[in-house]
Amino acid sequence: MKKVILISFIIIIFIIILLFSLPHKQSQEKPKVQDDQSQENTNSKVEEEKMNYDLLIEVNGENLIFELEDNVATKALIDKLKENKITIKASDYGSFEKVGSLGFSLPTNDKQIKTVPGDLMLYQGNQITLFYHNNEWSYTKIGHIKNKTTSELQEILGSGNVVMVLSLTN
Repeated sequence: MKKVILISFIIIIFIIILLFSLPHKQSQEKPKVQDDQSQENTNSKVEEEKMNYDLLIEVNGENLIFELEDNVATKALIDKLKENKITIKASDYGSFEKVGSLGFSLPTNDKQIKTVPGDLMLYQGNQITLFYHNNEWSYTKIGHIKNKTTSELQEILGSGNVVMVLSLTN
């Protein structure tokens, strides 16, 4: 009788171990993989959209090309620039930047940033700032110049007011 109880106990333990070792969550994992793939596709499309454009700013007869950041402000700016060019009257501020009003607001993602010459920033959601010297403040970064050196940029911007015409380029 003791052998029968012992054998029964061993069989029950074996069945329990077998049941717990079966992959019973397999059907729940498949949608997660599909969700991950959908998310990757969405991220890829957003990245592809961003990479298709650079920002072109015409100032004092020169074309400045900026590589855009991937954030809500640049996406909103791209949408605006798909409709029309944007003209900004910018003035010198603090002998380190040219700043001018967009005439509308963009969403912000401000962070404390130490700027370098060639940085293009969104300030207070409605002003564009192009740096030709360093500064540190809270901005949303729009992009950075690709085709000019610091000295070339300083020469192009000169002193006083400038008109900057923003458009997209591929």
